[in-house]
Amino acid sequence: MTERVGNPFTFGDLALDEAFTDRGAELQELRSDLRNGQNVALIAPRRYGKTSLLRRVAQELVAEDDVLVAEVDLMKTPTREKLAAKLARAIHDDIASPLVRARDRLRVFAGLRITPTVTIDPADGTPTFSFSAGLRRQDLDDTIERLLELPAQLAAERGRKVVLVFDEFQEVTVVDPGLPALMRAVFQEQRDVAHVYSGSRRDMMRRLFTDANEPFFRSAKVVELDRIDVVLFAEFVEARFAGTDRRLADGLAARLAAITGGHPYATQELAYALWEEVPAGFTATGVDLDRALAAVLRSENAHFTLVWEGASRVQRLVLQALAVEPGRVFGGDYRRRNDLPAASSVQRAVEQLQADELVERTGDGYAIAEPFLAEWVRAYSS
Repeated sequence: MTERVGNPFTFGDLALDEAFTDRGAELQELRSDLRNGQNVALIAPRRYGKTSLLRRVAQELVAEDDVLVAEVDLMKTPTREKLAAKLARAIHDDIASPLVRARDRLRVFAGLRITPTVTIDPADGTPTFSFSAGLRRQDLDDTIERLLELPAQLAAERGRKVVLVFDEFQEVTVVDPGLPALMRAVFQEQRDVAHVYSGSRRDMMRRLFTDANEPFFRSAKVVELDRIDVVLFAEFVEARFAGTDRRLADGLAARLAAITGGHPYATQELAYALWEEVPAGFTATGVDLDRALAAVLRSENAHFTLVWEGASRVQRLVLQALAVEPGRVFGGDYRRRNDLPAASSVQRAVEQLQADELVERTGDGYAIAEPFLAEWVRAYSS
């Protein structure tokens, strides 16, 4: 019986191992920075592969350099109590567990002002940490401060290096506006701990690390991820197809990468759909790519419909114009060609679309940033 070959492309979940795509330079630079204890602010829109890149770096640091890596997702910590719980879990699982015998791991929290409630999962024995709501603010602040100090202390006691990753770091001000100052005060003393601040809200992240009035001003190397070069991505798509029982017509991988503009998530999504369109043993053609794109637009229809319904009238007009003609939307000729209102109204619409990561500035003006939205607008909004 012939073994079924699986789809070689991945989207939605993390892209690791063979699915990880052509960020060799960024991978090498980030690994070197973290191994050297350099703090890094990693900035990119959602679905650009920040988390996949960080997980790949973490894999290599843990396996080859014996570095301890812990991660806290601030999108999942809407309160200070939740943040304290996530910190305790990360410290226990990723720092204390490799260093301390099982029976002694919970003792690392003995010096906390507030002792967390620990619940053991009877199925696998893993602990969950929680802190009750309604605790005195000063007691909870002292506990969070102590938790932030623990990684450096544990690493120093065992002569190990530590990387502490904060995903969606811009949410720190939502949890508590005072947290950045507290964290900065603790972290500036931790020379053996590399801190990674990863975020998708570019304006907020830039302000946190480049505004002289912010506590984290010049506290980290700022790295902004761009889209992946379309030539490299086309080579990746070609190679992934070649490793299966399907092939691509000449130039089709380049056309696919040109449609997505090298956007990591979008390229994997469209390549996945294309692979599914082609029977085993056959070669994908332009017709198959058109069908794959139509399939992706159908799958994204619910998302884009919500985007469209939430947009104002002027925002919709701007999106329709940019879907056909990316460019200088404030110019009189552009507005006349595309039936746009006064420049002031267009500017307000563009500013909101930028804040929502739907439109981005380019060398020639503005363009739709959200993967496949331009295709959807042309197909469904007229």
